[in-house]
Amino acid sequence: MGTKRILVSLGLAVTGLLLLLIVFTTWYTVDESEQAVVISFGQAGAPITDSGLHFKLPWPIQRAEILSKETYSIHFGYKQDKSGEIVDKETKMITGDEYIVLTDLTVQWRIVDPKKYLFNAEEPIEILRDAASASIRSIIGSSTIDAALTDGKAEIEAKTRDLLTSLVKKYDIGIAVQGVKLQDVELPNAEVRAAFTAVTDARETKNTKINEAKKYENKRTKEAIGERDAIKSQAQGKKTARIEQARGDVAVFSDLYNEYAKNKEITRERLILETLEQVLPKANLYIMNDSGETMKYLPLQQLQKTQAGESEETDKSAAKGGKAS
Repeated sequence: MGTKRILVSLGLAVTGLLLLLIVFTTWYTVDESEQAVVISFGQAGAPITDSGLHFKLPWPIQRAEILSKETYSIHFGYKQDKSGEIVDKETKMITGDEYIVLTDLTVQWRIVDPKKYLFNAEEPIEILRDAASASIRSIIGSSTIDAALTDGKAEIEAKTRDLLTSLVKKYDIGIAVQGVKLQDVELPNAEVRAAFTAVTDARETKNTKINEAKKYENKRTKEAIGERDAIKSQAQGKKTARIEQARGDVAVFSDLYNEYAKNKEITRERLILETLEQVLPKANLYIMNDSGETMKYLPLQQLQKTQAGESEETDKSAAKGGKAS
């Protein structure tokens, strides 16, 4: 009798537990910011995104996995202690021009396919972290130190986002990358930072000197061009003057030739005399005949001198007469 009562009590207890299990595992609620997947013997059904109360078969036949639709973020970067020294070397990487840098990266993501998120990978978040690490290392490895530390951060960030998005899509783990934010890119220690600052200052000085040299070069080039144009202008003027002079000489020669053609003998003698007067302006000229005797001729030079002397005497007499009166 006692054994029967014990068995009945155990049966009632098991029945009660089963009833409680059925009551508490046959329903579930989905919030507006959540989504759910009902899994039947390990087989996932269609995602449930409608908010409210939902029912299912009791566990262990079916179970509901509720996942958030909100945006998550993972941080991939270094940490600094109170003194400012970097203590986390997780993100140490090398640039394309062989400088060591540390990056601080934040990736925003959300679950877009709960079924793939639960069953296509065992640790989807770790896969996302590894993909983010591979992406930023690849982009930094093809960038220069100047781009990473100065004005190239936006481009590095965009390229990292594109590469990470393609990797996550290829892995097909039910995750979508919402954004990538490159928080900072830093050198590993103070000594390296100081050395890089010195290199940057030297590069800026170099650029300044180059700009000054180009400015001086442009100035001298403009001056040389101006001098060249002035010389060309002068040469052109001289050329024009010489051409006009040559044309005048040609006209004179043509006139002489026309006179020579009219009376060749007289013109020839006149030209000879004029040429001799130009070549030997102070010489006394004597004309010889064909037999070698001196010919009588009108002494034009002496006559000109006499006329000039008489003219001077006349001017002086006139001047004296003017004073006496």
